[in-house]
Amino acid sequence: MKRVVVLGAGKIGSTVADLLAGSGDYEVVVADSSDQALQRLETTTPVIRRQVAVEDEPALRDLLAGAFAVVSAAPHNVTAGIARAARQTGSHYLDLTEDVAATHTIKGLAEGAVTAFIPQCGLAPGFISIVAHDLTTRFDSLLDVKMGVGALPQFPANALNYNLTWSTDGLINEYCEPCEAIVDGAMRRIQPLEDLEQFALDGVVYEAFNTSGGLGTLWETLAGRVRNLSYRTIRYPGHAAIMKALLNDLRLRERREVLKDILENALPATFQDVVIVYASVSGERRGRLVQETYAQKIYAASLQGQLRSAIQITTASAICTVLDLLVQGVIPQHGFVRQEQVALQAFLENRFGRVFAPTPARVAA
Repeated sequence: MKRVVVLGAGKIGSTVADLLAGSGDYEVVVADSSDQALQRLETTTPVIRRQVAVEDEPALRDLLAGAFAVVSAAPHNVTAGIARAARQTGSHYLDLTEDVAATHTIKGLAEGAVTAFIPQCGLAPGFISIVAHDLTTRFDSLLDVKMGVGALPQFPANALNYNLTWSTDGLINEYCEPCEAIVDGAMRRIQPLEDLEQFALDGVVYEAFNTSGGLGTLWETLAGRVRNLSYRTIRYPGHAAIMKALLNDLRLRERREVLKDILENALPATFQDVVIVYASVSGERRGRLVQETYAQKIYAASLQGQLRSAIQITTASAICTVLDLLVQGVIPQHGFVRQEQVALQAFLENRFGRVFAPTPARVAA
């Protein structure tokens, strides 16, 4: 039985812990700086709880001593310290960060490591990179790669057409930080909330716009091979316009704590959500211009007898799948590991990854 430390006792951390402990193959320790968060921890299988401040690196090293892996569901601004502790204790490292700077730091820490450092194991970046990369392998040459993910309420009931479904800090970070893209063959930094477009999936109209971090390392992997590569967050129509007014016109981009307070006090959480995963690749195959698309909707459901939101199910299942594949020796065992190094078929066949098994969906521009 592998000992795994899960850092963060919030919505995602509790789901990760429940999946791993419920499998019977992992001894799970959940750590958080908040005793209240640990007391609220919802798992159907018993786990070990430890109150530890992740900023306290000596205490963190003591916690990780002897652990096979640490799974970080903590905020992106503390991931570097967690990764350092993992390097020092010889534990494998996995996280859910979308933050570009944090991933760059982790990449440096992974150089020469005898264990694996696998950041960005969630949805975007994460599973979407695995899907998109798999699609690209079916082409002789690439033209355009489009990626998009959205976690949305099934029943929107406010002007933003949105409910809080995951980390507010992460949401604000992706709305405010520059975005990576490949445009006409050149790697560029572009602005968030721009390049707005609309599409329909199963008869429902959505909008999509640039946000930061969703490409993960795929823009480096495909550099020189693709004409255009982009990642956009999916929302219901009208969301981007309101967020641009808040961030730009009211200058809340410069007062993120104020924006966080507004969002957390005005937008209720919901378990009635849907996660949309969309990837489309065009290019040449045997001399013909061809396009292939992956589109999937995943809804909230009961998981091991506990109601979990769609974003909890998908994000937690994604990082648990990568951990499981690491244990099985299916993915690299040391150094920096990119999400696109994970084979889609192995991911979907995994016991945790099966929630992503595709179902037919109709897409219209």
